[in-house]
Amino acid sequence: MPSITQLEYIVAVADHLHFAKAAKRCHISQPTLSQQICKAEEELEIKIFDRDKKPVLLTQQGSMIVDQARTILREHKKLSEISRQSLGQLDGPFKIGIIPTVSSMLVPYFVEDFAKRCPKVDLFIDEMNTESLVRNLQQDKLDAAILATPMGAEGLHEDPLYYETFKIYASSGHPLTKKKSCARQDLSGNDLWLLRDGHCFRDQITKYCSIKIAHASQSRSIHFQSGNLETLQRLVARGHGYTLIPSLMLSTMGKDEIKNHIVHFVNPEPAREISLVTHRNQWKNNILEEIRRSILSHLPASVQRSKNKSFEVLDIC
Repeated sequence: MPSITQLEYIVAVADHLHFAKAAKRCHISQPTLSQQICKAEEELEIKIFDRDKKPVLLTQQGSMIVDQARTILREHKKLSEISRQSLGQLDGPFKIGIIPTVSSMLVPYFVEDFAKRCPKVDLFIDEMNTESLVRNLQQDKLDAAILATPMGAEGLHEDPLYYETFKIYASSGHPLTKKKSCARQDLSGNDLWLLRDGHCFRDQITKYCSIKIAHASQSRSIHFQSGNLETLQRLVARGHGYTLIPSLMLSTMGKDEIKNHIVHFVNPEPAREISLVTHRNQWKNNILEEIRRSILSHLPASVQRSKNKSFEVLDIC
């Protein structure tokens, strides 16, 4: 049977679909890596990679081998981690991904506290869209992710952290600011500023508002889509139109800005569920628990920790 090292080489090539890049990641020469993979293929009597394709492609049987190799490597790592946990050790690297519409608001709340709780843990935080986070979790490239749920992605466990309602952020004097509260039928796409494609927050908004993107425009002559909620907020504040923001953003605003620009929805308000998501076979549970504690202990009191009838959790498209 292939050795653990050979399985690591196979997974590296599957990740990069390139032998030279895989060899660099594994800190060995390309001929050595190729030789070891050939030996593994001979032992298994299976051709894992189609080397005639550019880039290299997995064969149908090769895909099954790679899936099983990931499982074996995950369980192998788990052996040493179980020992470390039994000794109460909190150290080593931990990689966590987070969607951009959560990152800028949430990360400043918990990173300093976590660093104090776990000074020997090297925490790596990376912003990615939901699709990338799910793929990286399933491929064991991340230990955990913070994103909007429920998703029901295969092999992943969702642990809800909190719920945040959506608020309308409108330009000063906008017709929506004249209302005490708004319903979804009060909204239109004519002057709505949106995040670009690929953000689940955008998908939730357009689905909730029943807005046809093809006919939505932010200005008579300007059509701008950003990947950053703060950019949209500033565009609205200095210009015209409106956008929707998650309620955690209110914690960064002064009273005057909230008074002049924020409009609430009627109950039940649209909301999103933010969860700590892991692979079902995650083993760094002691570090995960410390991350969860750091987040929950530093969230503003206005953020909901559990579901209630005052808001409606929107689906992930």
